[in-house]
Amino acid sequence: MRALSELSSEALVRACLERIEAREPVVGAWAFLDAEAALAQARERDAEAPRSALHGLPFAVKDIFDTADMPTEYGSPIHAGRRPRVDAACVRRLREAGAVVLGKTVTTEFATYRPPRTVNPLDPERTPGGSSSGSAAAVADGMVPLALGSQTAGSTIRPASFCGCFGFKPTHGAVDLGGALRLSARLDTIGAMARSAADLELLLDALLDPAPGAGRSGAEHPPAAPWSGADAGAPRFALVRTRHWELADTSGRAAVERAAALLEAAGAEVAETVLPAPFDGLTDAQTTIMAFDCARSLAAEREHHGERLSVPLRELLDQGAATGDDEYRDAVALAERCRAQLGEALAGADAILTPAAIGEAPPRDSTGDPVFCRAWTLLGTPAVSVPGMSGEHGLPVGIQLVGAPGSDRALLAVAAWTAAQLRG
Repeated sequence: MRALSELSSEALVRACLERIEAREPVVGAWAFLDAEAALAQARERDAEAPRSALHGLPFAVKDIFDTADMPTEYGSPIHAGRRPRVDAACVRRLREAGAVVLGKTVTTEFATYRPPRTVNPLDPERTPGGSSSGSAAAVADGMVPLALGSQTAGSTIRPASFCGCFGFKPTHGAVDLGGALRLSARLDTIGAMARSAADLELLLDALLDPAPGAGRSGAEHPPAAPWSGADAGAPRFALVRTRHWELADTSGRAAVERAAALLEAAGAEVAETVLPAPFDGLTDAQTTIMAFDCARSLAAEREHHGERLSVPLRELLDQGAATGDDEYRDAVALAERCRAQLGEALAGADAILTPAAIGEAPPRDSTGDPVFCRAWTLLGTPAVSVPGMSGEHGLPVGIQLVGAPGSDRALLAVAAWTAAQLRG
């Protein structure tokens, strides 16, 4: 990331706008862009003393977060033209840190599954993933250095993996969700995209609540024993294939195994770990909770605008409406039991090493399967997709690192070390 002494905010924003002008007709990452407003913000930042390390840096906002000076439409024609009066808490914090809002990036419909118009910047015939489609594509294509996303299933980790950038999902509840589209209070988490782990740390410093780890869901997370950096030696990894390992394609499995070998060669301890049997039910439990909660949070849209919802979204809401209270409570109880066992199951590991996605980005008629993200989202753990691996078609395949709840900064340190080893 550039220092302000090297490049003015206005110059940096102009460079981003020039890249967008050249590439946006192909990539389609932006839902709203006001070049003059962005330049005006940049000039204001250049005229004042720096407020933080983010001062003057442009960032993009997924179109599920309220912005007082731009529309927020949730990726749906139902909310076309919606104009919030105030910024979402995450947007406000970044503005207060001196960052410049460049524009709003495309989200899938209500941050769910319908493929958007955005394409993968590395292959326009493939998906950028979802639901943080525009954020991942814009960062990966060099249109903007930083972007906000979100994750309820795999909406930050998966698109970052497909597009070849870093994607970070903090500990659940660590970042204020005020002013964001709400789908599930137990699952929704603000995410971020960047081109390095160090840039993610800049965002984290501005976004994290004072006591990350005490989730807004009310669950207290156990304290983390953080890896303290290279001076502590190489990190220790728990290689967790999960029960879904065979769903990963050749590229997906090879990426994780190759990464494990490179990390071991660099001095890391990589221990294959099988989680206790109850963890096998977490993916199904997350699916149950997400459907149940979405059916309630989008009840008005389903009742009054059902014909304007996509078939995949209607099916999700119908599934949630048909889910009984007892099934929901059982899913929540399983998550709580597994969360309590996670520290013991992974004793001694600094991070879990596991797939971020099934493999390379699939064709555009899908946003990809979040199967390798659902369990960690439900457990509320921080997770980061680290680029560096590629598949049989030469497209990116990220690897996912998962930390103990509350270990956000330590996990980003592990991610930075990991990325350096994968780059060779």
